[in-house]
Order: sequence, then C-alpha cells, then structure tokens
Amino acid sequence: MSNSYSLQVAADFADSGYEENMSIHIFILEEGECQMALENKKLDKEEKTPDLAWLDDPEVFRVGQIKAHSDHHFFDGEETYQKQEESLCQCLNGTWQFAWSKNPAGRPADFYREDADVSGFGTIQVPGHMELAGFDRIHYINTMYPWEGHEYRRPAKTGFGEQKGQFSEAEYNPVGSYRCVFDLKPALRNRRVCISFEGVEKAMYVWLNGHFVGYAEDSFTPSDFDLTPWIREKGNVLAVEVYKHSTASYLEDQDFFRFSGIFRNVVLYAKPELHVEDLWAKPVLETDGKTGSFSMELTVSARDVATDKTGQLGSVSWRIVKKGTDDIRGAGTVLIEGGKEIHIQIPSQTIPDVRPWSHEDPFLYLLEIRVKNVWGEIVEIVPYEIGFRRIAMDHGIMTLNGKRLILHGVNRHEWSAEGGRVITEAQMRWDMDCFHAHNIDSVRTCHYPDQIPWYYLCDREGIYVMAETNLESHGSWQKMGAVEPSWNVPGCAKAWEAAVVDRASTNFELLKNHPSILFWSLGNESYAGDGIRAMQQMLEEKQDGRLIHYEGVFHNRTYEKEISHMESQMYTPPARIEKWLEENEDKPFVLCEYMHDMGNSLGGMKSYMDLLEKYDRFQGGFIWDFIDQALWVEDEVTGRRVLRYGGDFDDRPSDYAFSGDGIVFADRTVKPAIQEVKYYYGTYK
Repeated sequence: MSNSYSLQVAADFADSGYEENMSIHIFILEEGECQMALENKKLDKEEKTPDLAWLDDPEVFRVGQIKAHSDHHFFDGEETYQKQEESLCQCLNGTWQFAWSKNPAGRPADFYREDADVSGFGTIQVPGHMELAGFDRIHYINTMYPWEGHEYRRPAKTGFGEQKGQFSEAEYNPVGSYRCVFDLKPALRNRRVCISFEGVEKAMYVWLNGHFVGYAEDSFTPSDFDLTPWIREKGNVLAVEVYKHSTASYLEDQDFFRFSGIFRNVVLYAKPELHVEDLWAKPVLETDGKTGSFSMELTVSARDVATDKTGQLGSVSWRIVKKGTDDIRGAGTVLIEGGKEIHIQIPSQTIPDVRPWSHEDPFLYLLEIRVKNVWGEIVEIVPYEIGFRRIAMDHGIMTLNGKRLILHGVNRHEWSAEGGRVITEAQMRWDMDCFHAHNIDSVRTCHYPDQIPWYYLCDREGIYVMAETNLESHGSWQKMGAVEPSWNVPGCAKAWEAAVVDRASTNFELLKNHPSILFWSLGNESYAGDGIRAMQQMLEEKQDGRLIHYEGVFHNRTYEKEISHMESQMYTPPARIEKWLEENEDKPFVLCEYMHDMGNSLGGMKSYMDLLEKYDRFQGGFIWDFIDQALWVEDEVTGRRVLRYGGDFDDRPSDYAFSGDGIVFADRTVKPAIQEVKYYYGTYK
C-alpha cells in the first residue's frame, strides 16, 4: 500500500461528517494487506462525577489514577537517549493561578470550568507550600492531630458513628484552587499524554478542560492520570483543588510541620506507540559472592499499533553492560504479542563474574531496554542502573553479600529552611556529602517516601535505605503519653485496610528497582493490627528478597510473629537491649530511632556501639534525626533573619522546639554533636 493511498483514505474520512475527535488508523500488515480501525476518543474513558464526601470516606483514596509503576525514565530514540533529552516530558512547574479558601463551602466551586471567572485569583509557585506563600497558618505538631483542642473528631467507620461531613463540611479545612493554562509542546502531540503529580498534600481533585480527571490521596507518592481523552494542542486548562485535610490526615500524623499544597514536580509525559509501563529488574548475587542471576518482568502498553499477520506488535531487546563500556554481561530479545497491555517475563539468566554492590563499592551495571515496532524501528529506550547484591537472614542475623550488616544510620526528613519540604537536588547532594564525611552509611526515609532523585543518589553513593511507607497515625493510639488504641487506625478497622495496603504497594511498585533499598518499612508509630499485618503480607507475596521492618509491634505483641523480620525499638537503653538479646534468639535487633539529638545531647553513643561487638544480632540503627525542622523568617523587632521552630508561629497545639533534633541545623550548618557520630560510626565497623 502506497503512502499516497494512505493519505487519501484519511482525507476521505476527514470530509465524511464524522465527529471532530474521530480518528482513523491504518495498520500495514505486509504488502497488499491493510487493516483499518476507527476509534472514538470520547468513548475511551468514562467520566466520573467528583464528590466532596470522598474527603470523609477512608475507603475512597484513588479515583481515575493510573496504577502505580516503576520510576524509570524513557527516551523516544537513540539520539535523545545519547543526549539524555527526555523529549516526551513537559514540566508544568512555575507560576499558577491560585485562590485560597478557609473551607470547602467558601471555595470557588466552578473554577475548573474553562469559562470560569478567575479575575480575583492571585498566583502561587508550584512546587511550594500554601503556608509558606502567605496563605493559612504555619503549624508544627508531633503526636497529636492538628485539630486537637479545636474540633472533636474520630476516624470514620471505627465504631464512632458515621462522622459525616467532618472534613467536607468543616468550618476550617483550607482549600487551594490551582489553575494552569498550557500548550502541549510539539513532541507530545498526537500521543497518549499523562500527568504525574509527584507530591500533593493531602487530597486533590483534578480537571482538564472542564472534564473531571480523578482524585488522589497519599501525599508523598506520585499520582498519575491519563489526560488523553481531553487534551488538545493549545490552551489546555488544568485545574487542581487541594484540601488540607481528609481521612488521609489520620494516616499522615508525622512529626513535622503540617503543610498543604502541590509541593513536588508536576510533569506531563507522552507515551510512544509501544511503551514500557512497568519495569521490574531482578538482579541477584548468588551465594558464591561472584555469580549473578538476572530476570525481569515488563508490562508494555500498545495503542493504535500496527501488527504483522501473526498479530505481533514488535520486539523488546535488553542488555546489561558495564557503565561506560561495551562489555555486555547479558542480553536477550523477546517478541511482543498482540494486546493493549502485554506482560512479559524474562527468565533467569546467569551473569558470571559480577561485581557486588555495597556501601564500600556501590558498583552499578547499566540495563538498557529497546522497544521496536514491526518495522524494526526503535520507538522507546529505557535505561536503568542496577546492582547485584544479596540481603538475607542467617540464623537471626541480617547479612549483605554474605557478611553481617551493621547500620550506621540516620533518620532524614526532607527539609529546607527556605522551602520546607520543597528541596533541591543541590541540597540532596549536600546531605549525601555530609553522610560520607561523617561515616553515615544508611538512611531511613522518615516517615514517607522521598523525592525520586534521592533514591538514585543512594544507589550511586552506596547508602543503605530503609524505604518507609507514608503512614503514621501516632495520635490515634498514643494520647498524652499513654497507649490507648480505642480508635487506632488502621488498627483492625476493615474500612481502613485497603488504603494502607495501597500506600505500601505504591511505595513498592515505584521504588522496587533500586539496589540501595534493603528494607521496606510499613510506616511509623501506628500501633499494630490487621491493617499493618495485611501490608506485611502484601510485601511478602512480592518475594523480592528484601526484609520488612516495623516498630509498632513493640506496643502490641499479639502480632510480633506476623509483622517485621526484625525486632525494632526506639530509644531503648543499652541494658534493656542486652536483656532482650539474651532472652530472644529468633530476630535481629535494630534501633529505628535512638540518640535523640535535641539541645546538647547525643552523649552515650559508645554504650550502644559496644553492643555491636558483644552481640552479632544487634545490628545498629538510625539516629533521630538528621536535620532540624526550622524556617527562616525576618524578626519583627530587629529585622534580622532568624530561624524559628514550632510554637514560634502562634501555632497551637504545638510541640515547640521538639522539631529541632537533628545533627545538622535547618540551614545545613553542622552541629558540634556530629563529631561524636563521625568518631563512633568510623570506629565500630
């Protein structure tokens, strides 16, 4: 079939009276054969009606979202790959139109309409927090929920009545109404286009060109939506409604400043005709310490793609090379069979003489995946840096590559004295350099997933990661210092289980390819019950070789056989650790938090370090914590620039300077106490 004939067919249909968004696709099978398909994009996706009641319902936490997938980058050909130009991505960061409302009732409810009057809107920077842009109040609180003393609330569907309207009809539940008008850059046009919100606190509704797209919670993992049915080349109106509180607030009771807004990147991305939706690379170091095995699972999507007469869409080829060389250590090719979503399993292949990944030698190999269509043209290249290592449990001792693992770690909030949790890659780089300078070899991402670049940095720098799920419900079970779990969530409340399992699953699916991640953590200080157990079971079913961590069973021993592969405690005195190790033999002991570095503290490290030499099953821990949470402000009296902590913003209830417990000041000046860290972490290997 000639090209001129193809164009004539398209032209005939263009004049035939079909709707504007009706398209024709011509699939070339082989010479003389042709297959046509008509598609109405209006029928591609059923549009849902948004409901404010979702804010009050723990069983509604994602609507219209693309399922969680790996964090891989992709390129549309060799040229862009070699230049590292992600031509199919378009960043929407920058100045957005914005209106702040004290509560849902006072919000501009029709702002998402293309013809809405937004003449009264101001502007805001994305990414950023509403509170640091001059809207709403700055508030720091540790254990309690931020509304304590102001509003009586109990989690819905936990035996305390319906709790109807507790957030959707609240007198105080700030709403940010965001609008962004954009043109689609040429490389993204006439393709499947999606959007990724990498971080939004706490709940959001999304519209495009007046059409409702979806709803999302889980502030610290990306929320992706397919925009294809409604996007156009120019003049797109993206509208996002962000709520400070929803049922997600019960699950995000972390010890930090309570912000809201779009605080991480917003990125459009277009999918090639054949696209790797999900990648799960499985490099493993065998027990001999020098042989590797490699297998892989891929999910490839296809849309409007030509097939040959056998129904094949193309092929996927892969290879593993030493970075910067042509030394190919493994390779293979597999054909892509017909279908809109194709799951491909690459069987295990032996990789001889591999260089193991570790803190001392974080050696990475480069996995390259090339996707070709039926004509043999490359339509997508996916690179990923992988490492061969083996995390295991050996007679109650955690080992890495066959050697006992010792964790010289810190807990690290994402923090900037200027931007709050909006941090730069330069600040990440400073943190990493500080780790190396002070013999820190591991980090716990307290108590939520970090920005994605941090994990790539840990891969390359050899930092062991405990990757924590976005979960802390401290205020639902610990009240004024007492353990009182009468309305703990998730607890055993069935209505809350799916939400927390989804959070753990999203954390896993996003980050599963990073060699630096040795442990999955189920969250922090959320007590223990059937919901946490379900998270554990979900991760164990993945069988990815990593160990699973959770501290909260310390307070509810009923679940200690079912939750956490290690005994994890906080601030336990050395004598009690020693007693536990003498009386228990089935698990290793880890301090997920210790040496609370507040004021002139951090003394007594040696007594913990001595345990490393006395007991093999004591395997170190993570100092609380790395960096103070404080903000630069101009003093009203002196005019000087000063750092202010919790309680300095008339925020009540507040835990005041309890946010200042890092080994580094909020402006990234090191504290004197860090000398102790460097000495003892460097001495006890």
